[in-house]
Amino acid sequence: MSWGTELWDQFDSLDKHTQWGIDFLERYAKFVKERIEIEQNYAKQLRNLVKKYCPKRSSKDEEPRFTSCVAFFNILNELNDYAGQREVVAEEMAHRVYGELMRYAHDLKTERKMHLQEGRKAQQYLDMCWKQMDNSKKKFERECREAEKAQQSYERLDNDTNATKADVEKAKQQLNLRTHMADENKNEYAAQLQNFNGEQHKHFYVVIPQIYKQLQEMDERRTIKLSECYRGFADSERKVIPIISKCLEGMILAAKSVDERRDSQMVVDSFKSGFEPPGDFPFEDYSQHIYRTISDGTISASKQESGKMDAKTTVGKAKGKLWLFGKKPKPQSPPLTPTSLFTSSTPNGSQFLTFSIEPVHYCMNEIKTGKPRIPSFRSLKRGGPALEDFSHLPPEQRRKKLQQRIDELNRELQKESDQKDALNKMKDVYEKNPQMGDPGSLQPKLAETMNNIDRLRMEIHKNEAWLSEVEGKTGGRGDRRHSSDINHLVTQGRESPEGSYTDDANQEVRGPPQQHGHHSEFDDEFEDDDPLPAIGHCKAIYPFDGHNEGTLAMKEGEVLYIIEEDKGDGWTRARRQNGEEGYVPTSYIDVTLEKNSKGS
Repeated sequence: MSWGTELWDQFDSLDKHTQWGIDFLERYAKFVKERIEIEQNYAKQLRNLVKKYCPKRSSKDEEPRFTSCVAFFNILNELNDYAGQREVVAEEMAHRVYGELMRYAHDLKTERKMHLQEGRKAQQYLDMCWKQMDNSKKKFERECREAEKAQQSYERLDNDTNATKADVEKAKQQLNLRTHMADENKNEYAAQLQNFNGEQHKHFYVVIPQIYKQLQEMDERRTIKLSECYRGFADSERKVIPIISKCLEGMILAAKSVDERRDSQMVVDSFKSGFEPPGDFPFEDYSQHIYRTISDGTISASKQESGKMDAKTTVGKAKGKLWLFGKKPKPQSPPLTPTSLFTSSTPNGSQFLTFSIEPVHYCMNEIKTGKPRIPSFRSLKRGGPALEDFSHLPPEQRRKKLQQRIDELNRELQKESDQKDALNKMKDVYEKNPQMGDPGSLQPKLAETMNNIDRLRMEIHKNEAWLSEVEGKTGGRGDRRHSSDINHLVTQGRESPEGSYTDDANQEVRGPPQQHGHHSEFDDEFEDDDPLPAIGHCKAIYPFDGHNEGTLAMKEGEVLYIIEEDKGDGWTRARRQNGEEGYVPTSYIDVTLEKNSKGS
């Protein structure tokens, strides 16, 4: 099947068809261009999305630590790689498909124009041959008519008896001339006709088929190029599918890496303060009006004497308390007087302690008068600048921070040591081969490295001392857990601002209370009736705002009385000369204790 033989008379149709083919090629190129723009915009939007939700690594404290966060950031990284693959698709399409289509469309237009020009030239030449043949034909026809007229004129004069001989001879010559010219035009017409027939045969059987064949081949190449571009369009996407699959697998692995147990442990590690929880509240019996018969050796007598305590003492005690949101006195209610504990004897002679039953509101009132707690150290540390030894942090967090700093200093020390070894080796090489360099030129760098090593060792030693101090306090605190006897009558410790407990030998009861042991059971709640004695003084090194309840504001250089030492929680209880009391950070003050004083 050839266009030259089948479509020999469809030049205009082939012209329109080839133009449509080029237009379709350009339309597909435009489609690919828009697809490239979509891919580029998609990749750009994905990268912007990843950038928006990626963490800003301004400091190490903000780095993601929870497995869920790490998994999310790994997914973001995989999504960023996925966006990169979309850019690869766009680049591949632009280079392999769109660029190739535009170059081929330009070449196709040039080739089509050339073939159509050749076809038009061939048609114009055939038209010219036809005109020449037609002109010779018309001239031959005209000369034949003139010859016929001359013959008729000659025959008419020859038959006319009145015509002269000269007229007859002249008509005869005219006839011969016309006949001769008609013969010449006949020969010319025959020649032109033969020439036109030959050119026409050549035009329709040689020239036009050749031109149409070239147009057909051009159109088929255009179709093949479109097919190749279609395949390249799909291959550009298929090439990145393995990498995209890896990105998706990475996302799945990131999802599988989420460990809820590990995240929970991280929460504990991040916020654990290291303080011990408060112990149980002791039971304090105020049922003084209940009298029971007791046997010898009981502690009832001492309890009855102590039960006559003045109600003002209880109210004064409550007024001296530090509350979480300010000082709150105990409500003015009828005094509750304690009654004595008593023992009962069983038939077999054994004794056991019993308690009287009191309304529930009594217990609630006594819980409310318990020692208040000031807010957590995490909020209190905002009142001053972060210290080098992290003493503004709770013990557990301080230990972790110090351990992290020691690890970082050890890494820096290892780098400096490696650099020193490298410099020493280079110095030895220079000493053995002076032409390679001057050993003295390395001395300043060696000195600087040694200074850095000494500085890092001092820093490590200082931080290790702080760490051992924290670990010693933390370990000691475990032995000071609050405890009570089987009946929860007495307490062994004093509550610190964050709920930790410390030993106090004056409050410890090791056996059945005797006649003089009344205050050992109840002094823990009434020991604040009178102001605590000063055991030393301190001078403020830094200013402290003291916005939180239970704290005491101070100015730099201000002198305060120490009424209670730091129990390992980083806070010291102090008092101004006007009697105002509160807790201040131990690291903010310079403490001087009296030599003969005893801790409160």
